Amino acid sequence: MANDQLDAVAAILRNKQTVVLTGAGLSTDSGIPDYRGEGAPVRNPMTFQTFASNERARKRYWAGSHLGWRHFRAAQPNLGHDSLVLLEQSGIVSGIITQNVDGLHTRAGSRHVVELHGSMDRVICLVCGQAFGRDSVAARLEEANPLLNTPEAVRLAPDGDADVDDIDGFSIPACTVCGGMLKPNVVFFGEFVPAERFAAAQSLVQGADALIIAGSSLAVNSGIRLLEQARRRKLPIIVINRGATKGDGRAVLKLDAGTSETLAGLADRLCP
Repeated sequence: MANDQLDAVAAILRNKQTVVLTGAGLSTDSGIPDYRGEGAPVRNPMTFQTFASNERARKRYWAGSHLGWRHFRAAQPNLGHDSLVLLEQSGIVSGIITQNVDGLHTRAGSRHVVELHGSMDRVICLVCGQAFGRDSVAARLEEANPLLNTPEAVRLAPDGDADVDDIDGFSIPACTVCGGMLKPNVVFFGEFVPAERFAAAQSLVQGADALIIAGSSLAVNSGIRLLEQARRRKLPIIVINRGATKGDGRAVLKLDAGTSETLAGLADRLCP
């Protein structure tokens, strides 16, 4: 990536309140794979309809999700996350809207984060709405399913899932309040982003002077809607992503580059 590209982006963002929309490409440097990046395997992610109606699918999901969550929990924020913290502290970034469910923005120290698709570290009951910390549910899972403590192979996926072959006899956790069905507090395929959460994201875009899209191919409708809101307001839109995105034609600048080094370069130029 050429320095003149970074200089051009810095010139656009200087003295502007910027909101950042992040996707899976931002977390790849933390060891979390990307759904749609170049070379990513084709996946058939769990839909809400299948999860709710098929007990065997729930068993497979909870086994895989638990093992995948272990990797999420062990992952550390990378240079891209840290650079966004610096940009926020310097008053350049007013907030972050993330499509990621790994919680790395918050762990890095970003203060104003809208987790558009939820977070893997929380679990909710679909019957009574009770929320649980993931650690407490994980402890119950491991006690009831000793196989989780000796996994032979785990193939991690971007949504916190993982491929697990043997789920016979697997025990699914239930809500300790009402006995209802538990689900990680993330938006599955076939679900809508909660209205109040999407409104919070829209509010960030409404109050911004510029939009950065970092590490997202914009294949999900919620991201496109936020991009369109920025376009209608005639905000300068910067896209940072390896490979094509659905927003390339609406960006004033597209940087075909990694998010970590690009955001670090912007922080070097914009932070005192």
